[in-house]
Formats: sequence, C-alpha cells, structure tokens
Amino acid sequence: MNEVTEVIKTRRSVRKFESKPVPEDVVRDILDCARLAPTANNIQPWIFGAVLDGDLKKEISELTDHGKFIKGCPVCFAVFADSTTKYFLEDGSAATENILLGCTAHGIGSCWVAGHKKAYAESVRKLLNVPEPYKLISLVAAGYSRQKPSPKKKSLQEITFFDRY
Repeated sequence: MNEVTEVIKTRRSVRKFESKPVPEDVVRDILDCARLAPTANNIQPWIFGAVLDGDLKKEISELTDHGKFIKGCPVCFAVFADSTTKYFLEDGSAATENILLGCTAHGIGSCWVAGHKKAYAESVRKLLNVPEPYKLISLVAAGYSRQKPSPKKKSLQEITFFDRY
C-alpha cells in the first residue's frame, strides 16, 4: 500500500483530543491541503478558518447540535464557500476531505461536523465575521487523539459493482 492510500484507509473520526496544541506550521499545511482541493472550473470559492481560541471554540460548540466536542479540540477548521457559485457545496466538501486527510497525514485526529443547511450555520458565520455570500460548509474538530476508533466498515464486496448493479 502506498502512503496516500494508507492515509485514506486509516482515517477515522476522532472526538476526544489531548490538550496538546497543534503546531502552527502543521495547521498552515493542513489549510494548504484544503486550498489545493479540486474545484469546479477552478473557481476556488472558499475561505478557510482555523479557530484556536478556547472561548470561541466553546461558543461554536454550543451552537452546534452534534459538535459539542469542538470545545475540547486544539483547533477547529471552518470551511466556507461562496454560495453564488454553482458548485459551492461540492467544492467546499472536497476541501473538507482534504483537511481530514491532511490531518491524518500529520498524525492529527479529526472529525467532520456538518455545517451546510444546519440551523446554526448562519450563527457560526456571523460569530467568525465571515462575509456574505459565504456559507458554512463544515467544521472540522482536530487535535492529537485520545482514542483509537475502529468502527466496522462495510466490505468492498457489499458496496461495489462493475458495469451494472
């Protein structure tokens, strides 16, 4: 297995983090991974944030419905995309996946928390002072993991077909 497929195959959602901070150069590299995600027509309709302030992460966590663990992560990445572009959701989702994979490559645990179409999305946008027409696509809690999740995944045979189903 090569190192890229190893990262893909070992990535898991982590919700419990050590208090150890993620070095700034690692945070910047993960943001750079997001910037390099595929994007329709190379429009790159995104803005990425790295929330490090504990009080701000706590406020974000209190706004979410399933992201209460954000308050305990060393860094929370926020992905926003310009909603006036046709494929903003797809582009922002691709960037989110690059953040998740970048985290794994650096030995950082992470968990994707939904943003788009959630009741709290607008509140998070305003809290972080992100201008309109950008919409929250996702939040990614990240840090050094305190757990080793190993959820059962469906087998390749259960979910694939060739040519026709």
